[in-house]
Amino acid sequence: MISKQTPETKLLQFWQVLRQEARVMAQTEPFLAPKLSRMLLRHGSLQEALATRLANDLTCSDMSEDAFRTLLLEMLNEDPAIVASSVRDLVAVHSNDPACRTYVHAFLNYKGFHAVQVHRIAHQLWETGRTELAAWLSNRVSLILGPDIHPAAQLGTGIMLDHGSGVVIGETAVVEDDVTILQNVTLGGTGKTRGDRHPKVRRGVMIGAGANIIGNVEIGAFSKVGAGSVVLKDVPQGCTVAGMPARIVRLHRHADFRLEEPARPIHG
Repeated sequence: MISKQTPETKLLQFWQVLRQEARVMAQTEPFLAPKLSRMLLRHGSLQEALATRLANDLTCSDMSEDAFRTLLLEMLNEDPAIVASSVRDLVAVHSNDPACRTYVHAFLNYKGFHAVQVHRIAHQLWETGRTELAAWLSNRVSLILGPDIHPAAQLGTGIMLDHGSGVVIGETAVVEDDVTILQNVTLGGTGKTRGDRHPKVRRGVMIGAGANIIGNVEIGAFSKVGAGSVVLKDVPQGCTVAGMPARIVRLHRHADFRLEEPARPIHG
């Protein structure tokens, strides 16, 4: 367990854990040793390793892997919060996915994790006025990794896109901390309005596979949306909804939706 120290110390501790896991994996599976060296072990920081791993996914005929890595590393160094968020995302994946036995496994293989990290960089570009580059990065993610996340969408930390395939998150959507989204989920607009038109997903929500949440509706904190549901109205906190259209099928006990750390506010 990582002790509660300064953010810099926690980041360094996590980096050391990740590197140790990579060393063990390289010993137990020598075939992957060159990849682990290039993606992780040869680097001096999580920023460098993350930029290298993401660039490996995004490279194309118009832009080399080195050019991608330079761009991504520049953005990661400019905004340390992106790197801190990536750690929380890895912890969330490791905690919530029984198939994920190590952090390094998710770092190397989980395209949902990769997509969220590139989105964070694209969002930073969008916020600083570099909207065309942000849109292009988001397009690369959609083409290569699957999730289609508008660069203006606001994502918290501790996010898990499980599998990531078919996930769509619209321009004015807000996804707060500690949210889990399974495959083929849409956080979309109705197509009839402009402006603020996408869902607001509050802290600790779990959205099941194939769910569609449409319009500027709020999914209350620590609620669950059943697989295949269609949500057209606000959902109260601490309940489960399911169906087409979705209806409340269960109210949770308070103990079911407590988390240890306070939420980081996201406005929207």
